[in-house]
Amino acid sequence: MKTQDDKKLDNPVWFSVSETYQSFAVDRGNVKFYHPDYCPFGGFEKGNAIAKSIDEYSKMVDSFFIVGEKPELSNLLKLNKELVSLQMIVYNPIDILIKDQIIKLTEEHIDALYELVNLVQPGFFKRKTALLGNYYGIFKNDELVAVTGERMQMNDFIEVSAVVTHPNHTGKGYAKQLVAHTVNEIFKQNKTPFLHVIEDNKGAIQLYEKLGFTIRRKISFWNITK
Repeated sequence: MKTQDDKKLDNPVWFSVSETYQSFAVDRGNVKFYHPDYCPFGGFEKGNAIAKSIDEYSKMVDSFFIVGEKPELSNLLKLNKELVSLQMIVYNPIDILIKDQIIKLTEEHIDALYELVNLVQPGFFKRKTALLGNYYGIFKNDELVAVTGERMQMNDFIEVSAVVTHPNHTGKGYAKQLVAHTVNEIFKQNKTPFLHVIEDNKGAIQLYEKLGFTIRRKISFWNITK
């Protein structure tokens, strides 16, 4: 496998919108964001004076996140909460039995995908988030019951995201199969999968560790509101 600079994962939004997703970027120079229609995330390089640039971005959206170091804010905005996450990474394909049919989601599935993710993880997933990568789902009786997909991407890394199962369908191994499938599809792109999980989500962390993920670092998602 090629050598990669995993230091970029310390600042995943900055490098995603600097590399793969320049076309989705709101670039303020010293701080870079995804356009809020796609993903409400921003990142900055340490040492930059960023408060004014964050104020400008806040005109586009009421609530958003800075990922990484704690940002300085003007008195126009408030730091609502800090979500401390574990950033986890996997270096080898996952060899497990896939028992359920996994479908690559298309434009016709966007409404169902949007509704399912926001039912379980409200506030992060926008209608255009699905355009940031491939999304995969499991259907039961024509209902989308579990999904996993790709979100942040840079030259060497792709984030596994939206690991979501409908509350009526948990405990059936759907997330395990979907994460394994998504990871293996990322390796086919010659990139390394990583993900973020809230640090107190013990069940999810155990699942990822069983699949071969290791904890790389803690990283904070700072929620900012007006």
